[in-house]
Amino acid sequence: MTILLFIGGLIGLVAGAELLVRGASKLALSFGISPLVVGLTIVAFGTSAPEMAVSAGAVLNGQTNLALGNVVGSNIFNVLFILGLSALIIPLVVNIQLIRQEVPIMIGASLLLLVFAQDNRLGFMDGVILFALLIAYTVFLVIQSRKETRAAQDEYAAELPPARPGGWDARLPVQLLLIVVGLGLLVLGSEWLVSASVIFAKALGISDLVIGLTIVAAGTSMPEVATSLMAALKGERDIAVGNVVGSCTFNILGCIGLAAMLSGDLGLAVPTALLNFDLWVMMAVALACLPVFLTGREIARWEGGVFVLYYVAYVVYLVLASQQHAALGLYSMALMGFVIPITVITLIVVLIRRVPQAHNPP
Repeated sequence: MTILLFIGGLIGLVAGAELLVRGASKLALSFGISPLVVGLTIVAFGTSAPEMAVSAGAVLNGQTNLALGNVVGSNIFNVLFILGLSALIIPLVVNIQLIRQEVPIMIGASLLLLVFAQDNRLGFMDGVILFALLIAYTVFLVIQSRKETRAAQDEYAAELPPARPGGWDARLPVQLLLIVVGLGLLVLGSEWLVSASVIFAKALGISDLVIGLTIVAAGTSMPEVATSLMAALKGERDIAVGNVVGSCTFNILGCIGLAAMLSGDLGLAVPTALLNFDLWVMMAVALACLPVFLTGREIARWEGGVFVLYYVAYVVYLVLASQQHAALGLYSMALMGFVIPITVITLIVVLIRRVPQAHNPP
């Protein structure tokens, strides 16, 4: 029964992603809003609905470790695994707005969460501030999109052609229905997938925090996986990248903001392990986007491969740490002393060589 639940969840996610991307992309040009902004708002917020549902439910059930682990793990998964896998399929062209505005906002949200968590607690007012920032950010994006220049709109239209006049999805009611049905399938499919995954994880004796950082984080991020991969395959790269960046911002400001408000006067207790390691990994992953995005304004296949390998390395570390495995010390030494420094040096060299080319095209 658990296996059937898992398979049914995957089917729901794929079908929901197809409907959501189709409806949202057509709706974008119908209202004169760029696909990038739709990816950052409607699609990103919609596909983050499972994270919000899981985090809110976990707080109400007293499982705060699961709530925090889910969001932090999802952000790490979003950037390293989803962007990495999407880039392996097709190199992703990065819109200049992401480099100049959205990634810095994502980094700022990550830094703010890190600051708020320094006392090992996220209080009610912390949650209010985070959620208020999410509302302000969304309003700002919509207003900004409506003021875009004609040249910018032509750029988006070239990447995402409008629906044919006689197409079945050209009418507004159909587009809205596609989005609603797609979101419904995504949320339902994610819920089934997470339920099955938690059963598997519990059987292995893994802690709530590790389950949240890995199984639940990956499960609730499956809508982002399906949506970004589908968008990448369709050539809608603004939605593919914008969805991931927007989801990370929404997860911090929206999911953790709501969870902290629901926690009341007690607040959310932040585990020391999360504060000392995983939050810093999330911060580092957000910072890693800038040099990667700047190198020619695209995520190349090799960079996508590095992202995916780092996610695998991170999960292996969590599993070894949860089991207090004898190989943990040697593994950590190899990761911190060799693999990460080599990658950083490579990115710096590529950045130095390619940024001038990006600013001075032939």
